[in-house]
Amino acid sequence: MGELMASYLSEPIEAPITAEEQKPRTSQGEKPPLPPSSEEKQEIELRGLGSDGRAWLGCSFEKFGERCEYEGKERMRRVELSLNQTQKLRLQRALQKLESLSSKANSDASVTVADNIPVNYDDGVLKGHGTSELDGQVVATLCGVVERVNKLVYVRSLRSRYKPDTGDIIVGRVVEVAQKRWKIDINANQDAVLMLSSMNMPDKIQRRRTAVDELNMRNIFEECDVICAEVRNLQHDGTIQLQARSEKYGKLDRGQLLTVPCYLVKRRKQHFHQLEQYGVTLVLGCNGFIWVGEHINVNAEDSMLEDQLNKPPENIDAKTNIFDEGDQTHTELETRQNICRIANAVRVLSTLGFTITIEVIVEILDLSKSLNLNIHDMLGAEFCVLVAEREAGRRSLSTKRKG
Repeated sequence: MGELMASYLSEPIEAPITAEEQKPRTSQGEKPPLPPSSEEKQEIELRGLGSDGRAWLGCSFEKFGERCEYEGKERMRRVELSLNQTQKLRLQRALQKLESLSSKANSDASVTVADNIPVNYDDGVLKGHGTSELDGQVVATLCGVVERVNKLVYVRSLRSRYKPDTGDIIVGRVVEVAQKRWKIDINANQDAVLMLSSMNMPDKIQRRRTAVDELNMRNIFEECDVICAEVRNLQHDGTIQLQARSEKYGKLDRGQLLTVPCYLVKRRKQHFHQLEQYGVTLVLGCNGFIWVGEHINVNAEDSMLEDQLNKPPENIDAKTNIFDEGDQTHTELETRQNICRIANAVRVLSTLGFTITIEVIVEILDLSKSLNLNIHDMLGAEFCVLVAEREAGRRSLSTKRKG
């Protein structure tokens, strides 16, 4: 367990790029790319990539957007805390305490490469992914957590893509509108598919889908929309099919989409959480996508839509929206602050590598308010160390109560 946590916390140190490596590689007879102009350098600086040329070197300016997106994801993956010596000692002490508690609770759950996996050969063993047989013993071939399903024993790796299972609640982003289907990015090896026939229509009438419905697909979901759905099934060719037939599924707006490692979100009975005291809706996707947005009463919204549609056409102003503009076009300042606080609480848990649950998120939110911290101060080193210490104390207290 100690080696596993050390490998998780440690990050590889990148060697500095030499001047020879910075030179663009060109084939024989091909001219090297020209340096960016002053306008392009200004755009690079505005995007936060610096003007040293590392963002554009070796690629054409047409691929600049893809490189910007890649650099942004890399920054999100490598979150580092600037700790002083005292904070390092406090964080190390808290992590060691958590490590000792986890090792006492389940000593053979986490394994590294070449660790022996205790099994009962009398019942018959089926060796699954991440296992191998060596000298009559079942050993692990990768770092992860040992999972047992009846006679099957396999190792679930921690750092891996999301592997969907039937019934999982996921949050995804629409990447393409195709014929009678939407393609959704769900942080898996391939995009999932949401068929037009697998979701409720806006009129909520059970009927066959027509060519008019297919033409109006972009009125339901379009590219870059964030949606919530459920994994329907997995095809033999690896295709992931989704369904959104319930009222709780559909488009998500007025909020933030967070990305965390998928193993930090455990499969539970409830993944939708309505924090009415804060006016926030929290959706913990099993695929590592977490949505924090404004709480909207679906029944009230539907009734307003129905009443407006039942009015005579001459009483409806074409320039006005169906909903009341004063109530629907903006979110209150307090609600926006609560959304940012909850999102920063999720970021703190992801940075520390703790399991993300609604109970821990609410505790961190209340802690930040009790300390009168600003929203941006929640991502500071002192608050992260304090959260780690409180989590170690909470788990120690729960272990003593069980004992």
